[in-house]
Amino acid sequence: MYRKLLFFSFLFLFLGCSMKEEGGSKGGIFVSSRIRLNTIGFLTNAEKKASFAGSCSSFMIINGTNTNDVVYTGNNIKNVYNSDTKENLTILDFSDFKTEGEFSIYIEGVGLSPLFKIGGDIYNEPFKVCMMGMYLWRCGTNVSYTYNGITYSHGVCHKNDGNLYYINSNNTTKDGTGGWHDAGDYNKYVVNAGVTVGVMFLAWEHFKDKLTNITLDIHEKNNSIPDYLDEIKWEIEWLLKMEYPDGTGRVSHKLSTLNFGGFIMPEAETQTRYFCPFSTAATADFVAMLAMAARIFAPYDANFTNKCITAAKRAYNYLKNNTNNIDPSDSAFSTGGYKTGDTDDRLWAASEMWVTLGDSEYLTDFETRANNEQNKIDIDFDWSSVKNIGMISYLFANRSGKNNSLVTSISNALISVANQIVSNRNKHGYGRPLGESYYWGCNGSVARQVVILHSAYKLKQDEVYKETALDAISHLFGRNYYGRSFVTGLGYNPPQYPHDRTSGATKKAWPGRLVGGGWPNANSWVDVEANYEVNEIAINWNAALIYALAWFLE
Repeated sequence: MYRKLLFFSFLFLFLGCSMKEEGGSKGGIFVSSRIRLNTIGFLTNAEKKASFAGSCSSFMIINGTNTNDVVYTGNNIKNVYNSDTKENLTILDFSDFKTEGEFSIYIEGVGLSPLFKIGGDIYNEPFKVCMMGMYLWRCGTNVSYTYNGITYSHGVCHKNDGNLYYINSNNTTKDGTGGWHDAGDYNKYVVNAGVTVGVMFLAWEHFKDKLTNITLDIHEKNNSIPDYLDEIKWEIEWLLKMEYPDGTGRVSHKLSTLNFGGFIMPEAETQTRYFCPFSTAATADFVAMLAMAARIFAPYDANFTNKCITAAKRAYNYLKNNTNNIDPSDSAFSTGGYKTGDTDDRLWAASEMWVTLGDSEYLTDFETRANNEQNKIDIDFDWSSVKNIGMISYLFANRSGKNNSLVTSISNALISVANQIVSNRNKHGYGRPLGESYYWGCNGSVARQVVILHSAYKLKQDEVYKETALDAISHLFGRNYYGRSFVTGLGYNPPQYPHDRTSGATKKAWPGRLVGGGWPNANSWVDVEANYEVNEIAINWNAALIYALAWFLE
């Protein structure tokens, strides 16, 4: 299997023109855009697959880009037609190759794949970079992060958050500083914080042993709280400020300018920012996030825990006494809407309150709502449907008193939905677990399906769920129609022009952020700053990728 092919150099000279047309250059050797694979790499003992846009009977793996050092010859191939991209593909399977190092795939007459690594710790650095992507989203403080020799920084911004005019008709202000900028804009939205914080807290509860000692270059890195939690705490401290000042427990839907600002640095954006009127969805998400925070921070900060649960109780009591869905009165705002019915949000709130406090009131509330849900688990979820988080928190809670029939129903639904995700992956030429579903932010949903897959794995320990989760990650890092990474600063040929105001203002793509992905079709993505529908970034998409990567940390 290990052999030298000295004539490779002559092949490249002969084939150079055709390879140059297909892709870029790597050390004078041409990289084919038709060989598409996870450009971060593969875990040593995991499945390893690539998709080739064309037909071949064999392929080779070479050491780095050294075409004289062939370390593997493969003929485990499968020809498929991928209907959403309308391509005839060849699936290259080299799962039995377990040598650690840095390699390329070579197909004779075609060229090389991008470089990839094989090892046990290949996701440690991407995880940290994506977490630093969250840090770079911080509002109300200065941030600075040097990555690959380039420093990304902004000054203290939005120090005047925020005006209460749309809350009480007075031009008074209340402290609303802190938190994360939401996406490519600088506003802050409670509902989108919900799925973001919820998924990141689930990652802590599912992978705590891996996350506890992760070190991040953040302001709080020398305190007694794990760095991973410190980053989330920055968002929670802002959320506590979104409660109405009248003590009713209502929660403002967002803190925002009236219109989106320009592509300037955040400290240069000085438009007035307003607390938007409350919504019951935001109020319920507030309850759920603070209930999770209360139990997760309990070992580290008792005062913070008490502050979180006290605010969560106030907001929960408001919801208990006001059962109708109330949307925000936001006609003055043209920024992100994030309007959604509150049924799933109330379910999630009840679940997290019970898991944290154990009171029968919350258990009855959750179980009544959960039993009323025909579909216990959604195959695809995001900010507008957080039911899955509540169901999963309840299912794996270490508390007695759960309804056995409901536990069985949720467990069966999880397995059924996870199996459908596996089936979608098996039928797709790029191993995409979301199958042929494309919409705004679908890349985030590809990553978020890992939450379901890991939950199913916890129940059954079936390796197929783990391999499908790895395929979700692979799709986002280059095993896709474009043969490119969808994450700024990571993998091969990552996005250079995301719809992101800091990137646009500095003329460089800030690292560690997942872009939304192509829609309405699989081949609709373009790396163009102005095209926010496919190339924006967002905290909820990043949180999903962070969860997926956390599973595979070494």
